[in-house]
Amino acid sequence: MTAWLLILHLLNLVLPALAMAMFMPWAGRWVMGPGRHRVLWHMAWHALVGVLVLSVGLVLQDNDGTMATYGALVLVAGSLEWLLRRGGSRQ
Repeated sequence: MTAWLLILHLLNLVLPALAMAMFMPWAGRWVMGPGRHRVLWHMAWHALVGVLVLSVGLVLQDNDGTMATYGALVLVAGSLEWLLRRGGSRQ
């Protein structure tokens, strides 16, 4: 495998997590209202946790891109956004 193919494989591994990281803070603002932190702060947390979820899914299932891993990514991203907005508590 060439270096270019390795880069493309790694990009395709983390691309769903990065897409969710771009989307979830805006969806959280739309559903739960503005929070205390900036959107970029939420995006960074989502990117970090999303890449971790996809990496764990790859290691545990020995296959990239399974629906169980993507389902876990969506559940973790939604839960993380809820937690970052203080668990839905009124501020």
